[in-house]
Amino acid sequence: MTETSTRPTRLLHALNPLATIAGPLPAILFLIFTRDIATPVSFIALAYLLLLTGSRLNARRLLVLFIALPAAAVILGLGFSLWTDASTLDHDTALLSIGNYRLYLSAVEVGSATALRLISIVALALLTGFASRGPDLVRSAVAHLRVPYRVGYAALASYRFVPRFRYELDVIRKAHRVRGAMGGRGPIAAVRRTIGYIVPLLASAIRHAERVSLSMDARAFGAHPSRTERHEVPFRTRDTMFIVGFWTLSAVIITSIRIA
Repeated sequence: MTETSTRPTRLLHALNPLATIAGPLPAILFLIFTRDIATPVSFIALAYLLLLTGSRLNARRLLVLFIALPAAAVILGLGFSLWTDASTLDHDTALLSIGNYRLYLSAVEVGSATALRLISIVALALLTGFASRGPDLVRSAVAHLRVPYRVGYAALASYRFVPRFRYELDVIRKAHRVRGAMGGRGPIAAVRRTIGYIVPLLASAIRHAERVSLSMDARAFGAHPSRTERHEVPFRTRDTMFIVGFWTLSAVIITSIRIA
């Protein structure tokens, strides 16, 4: 007998992870080939509206939305503006002149459009990242996309090695600190400490991999072509409605900008 996941209260958390991927996917693909500013700005506004109203946001996620992404947009926009080949752009308005170098308004527009295009893609991807969990995404892909469960859960087990490595690295650092093996200060000492962490970290990783392998073998992982799930992640009518609605709204945004 299977159990159905508890229904959350926020929209994005109540959706199947595949729906939050399939909905923004056409817009993401379209944004790759855009060159204007209005289109990525519109999709950034749409993504922020859905994230603020449809997902549970903690302090770290709010920091990403209102500090990290805007700062990245400014830095990337400035960088792309400086790297743009000004010889192919309009030279009517120069914003900055240093010696023989001139920063033109057209270069800033191109750099800003490129930066906003990247930020809009990231913002749309966060619809899945902020509202879905890795295990639910794997379960949904196995159940609805017919991804072999051997591939899905093996990838999930590998992904879960990352927090384990972080914990083991912290333990190794504390052990070195207790033994007084910090090696002094400065960049050379830091490199030596890092090299000293490699061998015990690899040994710990091998031990953990062996335990995971034995655990999967004990549960007959891969012995049968299919397996049952304790927690189901169903694909409901609201998931289909979200996908169709997002596609329709994306088409309206793109069409209105093209007409204007």
